[in-house]
Amino acid sequence: MVTVFLNVIRTEKLLGLWKGVSPSFARCVPGVGLYFSSFFSLKQRFFSERGPSALESVCLGAGARTVAGVCMLPVTVVKTRFESGRYSYSSVSGALLSMYRTEGLRSLFSGLTATLLRDAPFSGIYVMFYTQSKKNLPPELVSAPCAPLLNFSCGIFAGVLASLVTQPADVVKTRVQVSPGKFGGTKEAIVYIFRTDGVRGFFRGAVPRCLRRTLMAAMAWTVYEQLMAKMGLKS
Repeated sequence: MVTVFLNVIRTEKLLGLWKGVSPSFARCVPGVGLYFSSFFSLKQRFFSERGPSALESVCLGAGARTVAGVCMLPVTVVKTRFESGRYSYSSVSGALLSMYRTEGLRSLFSGLTATLLRDAPFSGIYVMFYTQSKKNLPPELVSAPCAPLLNFSCGIFAGVLASLVTQPADVVKTRVQVSPGKFGGTKEAIVYIFRTDGVRGFFRGAVPRCLRRTLMAAMAWTVYEQLMAKMGLKS
């Protein structure tokens, strides 16, 4: 990871580390809103009287992420292409329009299967580990001043485990979205990665992805928990 970090600075200067920041904002901000609103709605609908079990937490997180993932997939594709450095789009809207005109509507949803195979299990596993780890905390600490720090710590723990489990799907998703003409679908990408790089190829980039997703998820859940507490709602 350090080698890649230094190479980006050397070839693209410091700003290269922020490549794709516009589509990231366009994806993350509404995506997080969609995810937590879907999560809260599903939880209120099915678990208003009791807390979900471990398996139910997996289904709850996966369901909420599926809704957000499908809605935000076109922007996710643009973000992936921005970061690859292979495309020279000037803006998010320009990229979406260009893809629609040259590659058709289908290109905006390329990698849908791989994306859902990555995001839905990640969110489901994350919610399961997050809720289960919080249940094991002493009750007096849940409402203590250090509660945000404890929530963040539980989020880090859950994020690391969920990231490692879903890393192969992330690699496949990226290959499909960056090179849509090269692969006919998710299956072809899986076979290609295995033949060229072996099992190790499915875990390429695991460290930076783990750091990014874990920190993002932990911060988002910490803010969500605090906002729900301030509004007097049960998270």
